[in-house]
Amino acid sequence: MSDPDFEHLARLVQQRSGLNLGPEKAYLVRSRLEPVAKANGFANAPEMLAAIRRTNTAHLIQRCTEALATHESSFFRDGAPFEVLRTDLIPELTRARSATRTLRIWCAACSSGQEPYSIAMLLREMGLHALGWKIEILATDFSRPILEKARAGVYNDFEIRRGLTAERTDRWFEKVEGAWRVVPLVRQMVTFKEHNLLETAVAHGKFDIVFCRNVMIYFDTDRKRQALGHLGNAMAADGALILGSAETVMGLSTQLVQRGTARGIFGLGSSRLAA
Repeated sequence: MSDPDFEHLARLVQQRSGLNLGPEKAYLVRSRLEPVAKANGFANAPEMLAAIRRTNTAHLIQRCTEALATHESSFFRDGAPFEVLRTDLIPELTRARSATRTLRIWCAACSSGQEPYSIAMLLREMGLHALGWKIEILATDFSRPILEKARAGVYNDFEIRRGLTAERTDRWFEKVEGAWRVVPLVRQMVTFKEHNLLETAVAHGKFDIVFCRNVMIYFDTDRKRQALGHLGNAMAADGALILGSAETVMGLSTQLVQRGTARGIFGLGSSRLAA
């Protein structure tokens, strides 16, 4: 794999997804792209990258971008954000939305679906539907294959054990052919759509809560600013943005500010909930 071929692909992947692939990731790139190369009739990854540099074939670039994205996820990952959601955000927002009794939540870069389904389970457990609330959960990702897995809502034993108690497994999953599927009551709460964080989300409307965790750690500074701008523009005036606990908006956004003392929770600067 020549340096020019690798650098050409790295630029294309960054433009499409925001992923920053430095030279130190050449081995990772090759290992992840070998299966893509074989599936598309190439002898190996270097041969495919050379072809991409010559032709810029769109479907090959997309397959490479999807393969290089990190799709690490688990149910109720890093527990704290879900506790803040349960004890802080949902109670405050339901008071503020008592007239419409509607909440809209966006899970950006949702990967294989564990995060939006975790939110849906939590809201079911809080009993909002029984009180007449309409809950809309939009889950997006730029990868079509990973969205197909998320829509199916089927997970193996290892995925189920990561973050789920036995009680939640019994309550919210059904056994299917050696795997576990999210029950329809929860699955129907989530709508999955293809979306790139580097593109505007204005068509999706405004959201009360936006989750976008552990994604922008892979972006360079300019693309972090770009993505945060799109996320901020998608938030209701008193909404909340939940990033990863190690992620920040400091030096990247004047639109977003720390919300309260919980790590990774932000609001709009004009928000009355941001103090």
